[in-house]
Amino acid sequence: MTDKAPQHTPLMQQYLRIKAEHPERLVFFRMGDFYELFYDDARKAARLLDITLTARGESAGAPIPMAGLPYHAAEGYLARLVKLGESVAICEQIGDPAAAKGLVERRVVRIVTPGTVTEEALLDDRQDNLLVAVAPVGEQIGLAALDLAGGRFTVQQVEDAEALLGELERLNPAELLVSEDWPLPAALASRRGLTRRPAWHFEPESARHQLLRQFGVRDLNAYGCESLPAAIAAAGGLLQYVRDTQQAALPHVQGMRLERREEVIILDAASRRNLELDFHPSGRVEFTLFGVLDRTVTAMGGRLLRRWLHRPLRDRVELTARHDAIERLDDQAIYRDLRDDLRSVGDIERIVARIALKSARPRDLTTLRLALETLPALQSRLADLESALLQELRATLRPQPELADLLRRAIIDPPPTLIRDGGVIAEGYDAELDELRQLSQNHDRFLLDLEQRERERTG
Repeated sequence: MTDKAPQHTPLMQQYLRIKAEHPERLVFFRMGDFYELFYDDARKAARLLDITLTARGESAGAPIPMAGLPYHAAEGYLARLVKLGESVAICEQIGDPAAAKGLVERRVVRIVTPGTVTEEALLDDRQDNLLVAVAPVGEQIGLAALDLAGGRFTVQQVEDAEALLGELERLNPAELLVSEDWPLPAALASRRGLTRRPAWHFEPESARHQLLRQFGVRDLNAYGCESLPAAIAAAGGLLQYVRDTQQAALPHVQGMRLERREEVIILDAASRRNLELDFHPSGRVEFTLFGVLDRTVTAMGGRLLRRWLHRPLRDRVELTARHDAIERLDDQAIYRDLRDDLRSVGDIERIVARIALKSARPRDLTTLRLALETLPALQSRLADLESALLQELRATLRPQPELADLLRRAIIDPPPTLIRDGGVIAEGYDAELDELRQLSQNHDRFLLDLEQRERERTG
């Protein structure tokens, strides 16, 4: 009679079950005040993050390779992993360890991938963080690009691998999605952030239904791509991936824009690199064209300038409108005042996205309030400038005094960094909350007062 094979401990069984659901991702497994990584994840994290690899205890008769990091320092480690093209599944303790009779319940509550991060600490504030999907259908290749942190969604079709590589050089995706059965061009095979997805996610009809459901429409004619099956396949496959990883609705992604190659001057991949538009071999952005031209005062303006440099327009009417707007801003006093106002605006594009994804932090709400309070001044300064483009921009500025007032009354200034730190809601905003705070802070006084009242009532 042979002995039974050694069994994994209950904790390791729980971990391995969760890891099986995320085989391509590092799993941050919460244990008390640390996130632990085990087995191959531990070895990989130790190499990438320069953290200590240990082996403690045994499971199934063998030592368990482990690597850990403090949960309060996780954002810094996540930022490093994302920049290296890695994805992470964050597994939290759901139950109360003190109340649990057996193993504490755990589940994955957040998936962080290079192309879907929205947290301020994980992003370059002056560069779009793009998730891009590629889907060949027939003789065409569809591309879809989503900036989840800003809600910008674009699609296009190209005809060959050369054009595809040129567009990927322009977009510089943080993460690239392709079908698991697509034979990759050699230039893409070793690309950082490459993610293989099931082929059926890129099936044009299935992808089309994904898009119709997201935008609440009956067809895609309004977006100019109803008859572009490759573009639809890429966009739908991308949207499916975002839903799978975010496990949330995407209310800020309300449409998509078709990019047409005939609208712009075409630059191939080699030309973009040689022109050093925003990348220099030394890594120093000040040596690039972007570094020379960038005098924007907001992060949103910096990102827009990068997009304009990488997609130079051919449309004479639009170019003339831009030049005319710049000429009207030649008055140094107006120019200086506008820049001062814009410094108070903050990165509201990304803040609104985090609010939509329910991941905003208290300071995001304070920044949003400051931006809303600045809008009337911006409208006023633009009112007398005789430029069609500037007046068009002015018309899009819609002050929200009620919302600004609500945020002013509701959120303490300055707010804490994290919601879990407490003290976010200002005193005087909610009477019931104020009473509970008083009880928490002065419970001894409350008990003495209660005792006195009861003595007086009962004699």
